[in-house]
Amino acid sequence: MASQLAGRAWSVLRTDHPRAADHLTSLLHYLARLPPTETPSINNPPAEENTMTTATPELDVRQEIPARRHELIFATYGALADGENFVLVNDHDPKPLYYQFAAEHADQFTWDYLEQGPEVWKVRIGRVAS
Repeated sequence: MASQLAGRAWSVLRTDHPRAADHLTSLLHYLARLPPTETPSINNPPAEENTMTTATPELDVRQEIPARRHELIFATYGALADGENFVLVNDHDPKPLYYQFAAEHADQFTWDYLEQGPEVWKVRIGRVAS
């Protein structure tokens, strides 16, 4: 619940108050490290596999400074057409990012864990087809 509230607050603040939004991103990362009291349902059912072989683009943010990561991820998502996706490669569970997506793009995105650490996390993030 706290992560959902922080995600919504981040969504409200990120344009007009980016510094406060950055603080909320830090809070989301802190909350993600706490022991779970209940596990949120953040795994969407896997999308049907396309029989054509098309490469899914990867966005590897492991070498980016933390303050820039979410900006790059949201820009990549913003450039997707309906039904497209990309694979996020990260060095930690991007669960805080999920709450930010849920706050800004509820029912408009997909989130599928492909690899869950401990050193590399991969999540397929997509834009729902209209």
